[in-house]
This record gives sequence, C-alpha cells and structure tokens, in this order.
Amino acid sequence: MYQRPRRNRKSPAIRNMIRETTMCVDNLIYPLFIVDGKGVKQKIGSMPGNFRWSLDTLLPEIEECMKLGLNSFVLFPALEEALKDSTATYSYDDANFYLKAIREIKKQFPEACLMSDVALDPYSSDGHDGFVQDGKILNDETLPILAKMALAQAEAGIDIVGPSDMMDGRIGYIREELDAAGFDQTSIMSYSAKYASAFYGPFRDALDSAPKAGDKKTYQMDPANKYEAILEAEIDVAEGADFLMVKPALCYLDIIHILKERFDVPISAYNVSGECAMLHAAAQNGWMDYDKAMQEMLLSIKRAGADIILTYFAKDYAKLSH
Repeated sequence: MYQRPRRNRKSPAIRNMIRETTMCVDNLIYPLFIVDGKGVKQKIGSMPGNFRWSLDTLLPEIEECMKLGLNSFVLFPALEEALKDSTATYSYDDANFYLKAIREIKKQFPEACLMSDVALDPYSSDGHDGFVQDGKILNDETLPILAKMALAQAEAGIDIVGPSDMMDGRIGYIREELDAAGFDQTSIMSYSAKYASAFYGPFRDALDSAPKAGDKKTYQMDPANKYEAILEAEIDVAEGADFLMVKPALCYLDIIHILKERFDVPISAYNVSGECAMLHAAAQNGWMDYDKAMQEMLLSIKRAGADIILTYFAKDYAKLSH
C-alpha cells in the first residue's frame, strides 16, 4: 500500500496542521432578545440557555460575551401586544425601546458589531413579515415600512441591517433610502434564502410573533427548491446586499455551498432555534455530548461555505474556545 491516508491522522499535531476547515469566535453572531422594562432576565422554555433581557440586564451579558472574544450580536425585540398594529408604526417610533437599546449598547460598547432585524412580524398585529390586507401580504406596500424601520435603526447606530421579510425588491429600496439619508456605510445582510421551515417554532415562542392567520409560504421559500435560492441571491446582490444569508442552516447545507461557490460576497447562515433546541433536548436526555455535538454542528455549517454563523450556541462556543 503506497497510500495510507491514516498516516496524516496519526497525531494531533498533524491533524491540526492539515485541517481544511477552521472555526473561530469571530465567525459567530449571537442572537439576543430584548424586552422593555427593568430587571428582566426571563427564561425561554423552548430555548435552554437563552433569555428575554431588559436593557439593564443585557448590558452586563454583552460585556461578559465580549470578554470571551464574542463581539457580534443580532438583536430581536419582543413587544407587548398593545404596541403592535397593522403597519408596524412602533418599529420606527422614537420611543421604541429597541432603538433606545441600540443607542445605549453602541454608547457602552462602540467596538461591538450590532445587527438588526428588519421585518414587520415583531411589530405587526397580524404576525406577518409584510403588510396584510384582506388576508393577502402586499409586497410593494410593505417596502416603505421596511425602509423606515431600517433607517430608524441606522440612525440609532446599527452596523448591519438584516431584512428578514423576504419581500421582493426590499434590498434595493432599503439601500436607496439609507444612501439618500447619508447612511451609505450601513451594511445590509439579506436573508436571501429564507425557507418556510418547521424549525422556527422556539423563536416564535420567544417573540410571540407567530402569524395570527395563515402561514408564510407565499413569501418564504419552498424547502424543496434549490435553484430558486440562486435567483433570490442574484437579485439581492444586484440590489446592493453586502452579505447573503441562508436560513435555516443544517437542512440547507447544500444551499450554503452553492451560494458560496457562485457569489463573491460573504455568505452567512442562521443556525436557527429549532436546530439548537433539538441538540439541547438530546443532551438533556443523555443521548449526545452537548459540547462535542455543538462544535461539530457549527463546523459542518462552516465547512459547507458559511463565512458567518448566527447561532444561539455562540456564547457556549466562545467559552470553550477562550
């Protein structure tokens, strides 16, 4: 036998030397849920290790993360029902606690990278990502609302706006509005290939943002489709997206790979709540080693081609890497 691949696995030093894929904390973005009020650190039952935070409790959490080398965060607001309406007006209201939180976090931690969520569903009385009229999600009527939301977030100091709504044309519309207002340095991470997935359940529990009627299949992608993701990505790049995202990650590793092969912009992937909840449940039952399986899961997403991973495992990974 002239070739023995095992020779290249015989020691940790050799295995590390030829490792094809490497992970580091800099590749991760940590999702955090913000609520109004004070002294709030509320457990999310379906998402072990994750909480709804008020700003005063969130600031020490961010500081702790940054000491571990975890510097990037995506922020999601959880609103009381009374603040919601059909056109999501609270999303760009000066009194919005989410916008106040962005300002304060950037004041306390100017070196942190903050990403936002741009969609109607956290603020909508209908629970949909777009404007609903007579039971239909209206695409073009949604775009000005998304742009107002993104502009308010940019003014508050957000580094990356994250349109997660999947409306057609929203990247170009938002880019034009941001540039016209002088925010040409505010980045856009587009949820380009966001699938109508069964893995979002715990997240919707965290935000209480499930649709009041119908589903999201007219705007989120069919899980059966691959080449449609290329079309969505091509449009978003042409309209000015700085990053392309695939969501979820684990069941869509092929989509991550194909976008990485075809596009020159960074590719991100969202390791969503249901994917993380499955691992927690298995670990709690003693069926899997949490630390090892979590690291392997993230490595698989990186190996598929993701430059950036949004994951609820980010802090735990940072602890292991510190």
